[in-house]
Amino acid sequence: MAFETIQFSMETGAARLTLHRPDRLNSFTVRMHEEIAEALTQIEADATVRTMIITGAGRGFCAGQDLSDRAVTPGAEAPDLGESVEKRYNPLIRRLIALPMPVVASVNGVAAGAGASLAFAADICLAAKSAKFIMSFANIGLVPDSGSSWALPRLAGQARALGLALTGEPLPAETAADWGLIWKCVDDDKLAEETDALAAKFASAPTRGLAETKKLIRGAFTRTLQEQLDLERDRMRELGRSEDYREGVDAFLNKRKPSFKGR
Repeated sequence: MAFETIQFSMETGAARLTLHRPDRLNSFTVRMHEEIAEALTQIEADATVRTMIITGAGRGFCAGQDLSDRAVTPGAEAPDLGESVEKRYNPLIRRLIALPMPVVASVNGVAAGAGASLAFAADICLAAKSAKFIMSFANIGLVPDSGSSWALPRLAGQARALGLALTGEPLPAETAADWGLIWKCVDDDKLAEETDALAAKFASAPTRGLAETKKLIRGAFTRTLQEQLDLERDRMRELGRSEDYREGVDAFLNKRKPSFKGR
């Protein structure tokens, strides 16, 4: 597939996906969903990829759904938005969460609607100080989708989640960081540098361990402490037999930099 709405590359262990409709603040269309799905398929099939970066072109990260792509015209049958969520947005979020590697969102500008949901679905979210997060669904009579109704109360608490979802007020990146919605807020001119540093770190990291850590933490809310303790035991047993653990211990004991293979 030739990419028209995204830019995509895989090199030195890192996949980089840039939403590329800058004239429309990188808002989603059916075509963009299809291209992102193809990019994810390539990532899933390539064992050398050990981290994924998502960012946006131009002055925005992602403004959510491009409403002109499914406009409601007078007298026409209303679109089935549930079908759109089921076929496009839900699979996207599920695939990102299931990727066996860290997913980093580098939020360079406004992240609204499903664009904000996309950022919150990443394992690590970095944002420029000028960026803003907007739960814009309330402004057009809809509910938060793409997992944000699940993520927001867990990340920020019920009171703040309701405030964001019901008012649609923009949330500055610095406040999002203070509330624990994102990992870090950085100066605009440092965002690319910080993102590249994270990509390099994860691309040379013990990927299996990071993948299992991701699964443990993401599933913790659905388990009891006893269940979580048992899973920690099982994962430690498994990872203690991995090549990366042997390499990490040997490097530590011999005071050298480890060379992890992600195995």
